Amino acid sequence: MRGREGIVATDAYPRIVGPTGRGLTADIVTYSHVDGQQTLGLGAGGNSSGSSSTVKRKTKSTDGQRVPTSLEPAFLLDSPGEFEIHQVLITGVQTFRDEHEGSERGPNVCFVYELDGIHVAHLGDVGHLLTQPQLGDFGQVDVVCVPIGGSLTAARVAELVAQLDANLIVPMPIDDAGEGAKELDRFLHEMSVAKTDPQPKLTVSHSSLPAETTVVLLDPRGR
Repeated sequence: MRGREGIVATDAYPRIVGPTGRGLTADIVTYSHVDGQQTLGLGAGGNSSGSSSTVKRKTKSTDGQRVPTSLEPAFLLDSPGEFEIHQVLITGVQTFRDEHEGSERGPNVCFVYELDGIHVAHLGDVGHLLTQPQLGDFGQVDVVCVPIGGSLTAARVAELVAQLDANLIVPMPIDDAGEGAKELDRFLHEMSVAKTDPQPKLTVSHSSLPAETTVVLLDPRGR
């Protein structure tokens, strides 16, 4: 995600982008959850303004999490709280990867970023509907990136995005092929949306936000 204030990368695990990051760079990197058996323990890295978390300088690969080398200079976040970094306002909302408060799959942090006045929510691998207090922490959401193929069925994902009432919905298939592709088709059916070709990127401004809820498919490899 790129705005005038800075560039944000989300869940840039080595298994996705490779150990070097393939040249991927960002000012801020957020991690929503532990990747497999790896442990984060990063807390907040770098220097923040008005952060509700203790600031730690941990911008290298640490505590079992191998951060791609191209992202090592970035400010790393994996914790709930409110942050202002590079003039980007970020809210981390504590959630879970299952419907049993994380007892099955562990915790998850959803992040809301304010970039160029647009509020973008990245839900990580959230596994439940949101409570009223959690919705209050989210605040306004214009664009939501939602996981497809995790612990939530397509019908539950549709309920989840309805809770956030965003203008733009960007599905994030956990598996681009096989069952993941089938689950994406189920989600599009639930949203009454015909499948379209993925776009290499999405450019959003206040003037371009659709009046009605719109689903946009992105090419995860940015081809």
